[in-house]
Amino acid sequence: MEGKFNWKVSGKFPGLTEPSEGYHGLVFSDTFGGLAYAIKVRTELLRDLGPALNPFGAFLLLQGLETLSLRAERHSENALALARFLEKHPKVAWVSYLGLPTHFSHELAVQTLRSGQFGGVLSFGIKGTSAIASKVVDSLRLASHLANLGDAKTLVIHPASTTHQQLSAEEQLKSGVTPDLIRVSVGIEAIGDIIADFDNALNIAVV
Repeated sequence: MEGKFNWKVSGKFPGLTEPSEGYHGLVFSDTFGGLAYAIKVRTELLRDLGPALNPFGAFLLLQGLETLSLRAERHSENALALARFLEKHPKVAWVSYLGLPTHFSHELAVQTLRSGQFGGVLSFGIKGTSAIASKVVDSLRLASHLANLGDAKTLVIHPASTTHQQLSAEEQLKSGVTPDLIRVSVGIEAIGDIIADFDNALNIAVV
């Protein structure tokens, strides 16, 4: 339903009356008029925060919290093993993971984090173009192509062609997104299966 509220007159709603950086300077109130608020909620707030949690969802969340520490340990162990594997892979150009001595913050992580626990997220770059990196993701079979983090299953994404595709090439580089970068949220599956999946995808996609 289209509203009639004038978002500009008070000057108190910059989110609707000033350019949105995430959408290349688009001004919601100018572009969508009475639908400005509804469009902003759908394209920004719902995208970033998600919908309200339902009662059963809250119950499942509480159930999951009871085993969070155990799952977090497995995430971290698997991520370190995968990072070490990728670091030695001939078709991988670089690997960024706190658990590797090559990471610029490794020593700080050793001092401040729980012993041997460096988290479940890593990123790496393949020896190839953006198109080849995207093909690596598409060639995975066990891992899921999703932007989420912290799931029990391994999640992979190529930011340059998905989450950051609205940015220009220069903006992507400034945000740390290179064409070859692949981000992995390592799951709690058997590490042998995870490694085999990545090895197979790399051999298929990277010539």
